[in-house]
Amino acid sequence: MSNAIVMRPLVSLALPQGGVARFAAQAALVVAGTLILTIAAKTRVPLGLVDINLGTLAVMGLGVAYGWRLALVTLIAYLAEGAAGLPVFQGTPERGIGLAYMMGPTGGYLLGYIAAAVIAGWAADRGFDRNPLKLGAALLVGEALVLGLGFAWLATLIGAEKAWLGGVAPFVYGDLVKVALVAVAAPAVWSVFSAFGAKT
Repeated sequence: MSNAIVMRPLVSLALPQGGVARFAAQAALVVAGTLILTIAAKTRVPLGLVDINLGTLAVMGLGVAYGWRLALVTLIAYLAEGAAGLPVFQGTPERGIGLAYMMGPTGGYLLGYIAAAVIAGWAADRGFDRNPLKLGAALLVGEALVLGLGFAWLATLIGAEKAWLGGVAPFVYGDLVKVALVAVAAPAVWSVFSAFGAKT
């Protein structure tokens, strides 16, 4: 049996096996995930066009904890909340709300969040979250997509040079630290569960 079948994300340890209870638990996790993403987005350091926040840390953490399917649903729900006008993003409501905000400078990063969450979840579903090096490599790919998509969209708005200086360069070191934190934390959590006899 392949690792893709036998491995499972952290959240599976708390989910009921099936039926209505499992669906209800997953729905609650999606809501909780959107709240976590909102809080992370609002925890920020203003820089200008694009601020530093804990968004990518939350995205990677949720991806690893939830697995790719539940993480994808959670990110779509989060973006749907924002598109509907709820102030869930880092610059809302002061810089606009809804689709108008999503089409602004941070639009590419928001799209990148989906890619990063899916990659992190895919890695967890295959057991990479038991190994910091494997997980770190996967998270780096996801983080590169966040910055790459963010840069590409921002460049169409203000030009490539300004997009690089204002939308990529200030975030590289901080995002590497976030990758390292998640890559180390997830295997550590699995080790704790294993020590208490949880089936991993």
